[in-house]
Amino acid sequence: MLIIGLTGGIGSGKSTVARHFETLGVPVIDADDIGRQLVEPGQPALDAIVKHFGSDILDDSGQLDRARLRERVFTHPEQRRELEAILHPRIRAEVQRRIANLSPVCGYCLVSVPLLIESGWQDLVQRVLVVDAPRELQIRRTTTRDGITRQQAETIIASQIERDARLQTADDVIHNDDGLVALQEQVEALHRRYNERAAEHCRLS
Repeated sequence: MLIIGLTGGIGSGKSTVARHFETLGVPVIDADDIGRQLVEPGQPALDAIVKHFGSDILDDSGQLDRARLRERVFTHPEQRRELEAILHPRIRAEVQRRIANLSPVCGYCLVSVPLLIESGWQDLVQRVLVVDAPRELQIRRTTTRDGITRQQAETIIASQIERDARLQTADDVIHNDDGLVALQEQVEALHRRYNERAAEHCRLS
């Protein structure tokens, strides 16, 4: 199976792109979804986070208080790295497991990883697809979607790889600055191209 790594900065529109690929029948492995599942109550990853950061990062129902944890890790970079050390190996292992379950099938899949480049996970994929948007648009989308301040959005963006550096790693780019129809047209064009590459990849395997 041809494996496409989908990435992009916060607020770039990765989730919208992934959903449209899914409507076209493409399997999508979402690292964010996996991360959320791994920190459900009773999961070893949540126990490790509580042990490291303290029980005050839980809400009254015992769920992870994502807003509180996010505020802590993005204002203290060393704590962000400590959180990543807990979560990233577990997420990567689950991503690999899901890829292995799909790999006998000819075709292609998407692996959506926000920090694909920052984490050095390019070895998991054959191509890197970057969803790109201007910085101001990223900030506006993030503050509206997540209910955070501009300063918080800027801090998150600053913690990610610079836009130009991300684009330099891309094999393919979707420009998400011109509305949903233009975005879907780009997805559908790539879908046709990836199906052709996947068929060639399958013949050579």
